Amino acid sequence: MDLPHQGYRATKSRARAAPPPAGSVLFEDTSSTAPAMNSQGYYTPGYDMQGASSDMQGGPGAGNMFADPMANAAMMYGSSLANQGKDIVNKEISRFMSVNKLKYFFAVDTRYVLKKLLIIMFPYTHQDWEVRYHRDTPLPPRQDVNAPDLYIPTMAFITYILLAGMALGIQKRFSPEVLGLCASTALVWIIIEVLVLLLSLYLLTVHSDLSTFDLMAYSGYKYVGIIFTVLCGLLFGSDGYFVALAWSSCALMFFIVRSLKMKILTSISSDTMGMASSAKPQLRLYITVATAVFQPIIIYWLTSHLVR
Repeated sequence: MDLPHQGYRATKSRARAAPPPAGSVLFEDTSSTAPAMNSQGYYTPGYDMQGASSDMQGGPGAGNMFADPMANAAMMYGSSLANQGKDIVNKEISRFMSVNKLKYFFAVDTRYVLKKLLIIMFPYTHQDWEVRYHRDTPLPPRQDVNAPDLYIPTMAFITYILLAGMALGIQKRFSPEVLGLCASTALVWIIIEVLVLLLSLYLLTVHSDLSTFDLMAYSGYKYVGIIFTVLCGLLFGSDGYFVALAWSSCALMFFIVRSLKMKILTSISSDTMGMASSAKPQLRLYITVATAVFQPIIIYWLTSHLVR
């Protein structure tokens, strides 16, 4: 009996792995929540695998939520509603604002910007005011200097706000409230002018190829003259201000008349005869002149409080 027992002990000592490192315990604590693992990396039979998976997934509630078919169906339904709402919003936005059409008004380059600024400030030397087309589509601004754009009005509007802040700071009258009031007033004037033009064209039944972006562009060109007027007022005082105001007003009026003359078209239908057909050119002339005369008033309103 002694020999087999000694052989068994010898066999066990040869199959034993390397001795454990220093500080290791002789018995494993199976009362803790950590899973006990053997030398081959498997969990011990007495460990609760379901409880471990629930703990790793954030508790039994999280596992039940993802396993519940009703919760999955609700999540899928909510995502489908979100996608439908996004499509509806994009469709409604495209009804009032076309992104591709908006890109057309910002298709400019340095050469176009310089030429356009010269035409706005010195329009008397410009001869050809006709907008060019290619297959019934107007050419982009960088290919046609007569095409309206929104880059110059946008940059001029921002420059006007910065210049107004500088002018108020020089006069020790700067405050965020005053600057915000100046910016909001300038923006409201543009909105009012565009709405009045659209309403006038609609009520007087004057058909034209002017879009809302076109009217915003022509209304925003006045800020080039506003910047010129404010700079002259800051550099040369009140005398320089009034001289610059007169020059920029006359130049802008000439520019607006010549530009809108090519844009506002007469509508002659088959049933218009006599005075009705002859009234259309007069209405076109009245709208064009009224728009041009309105520009110096806005320029004076937006610049008079900045120069003293």
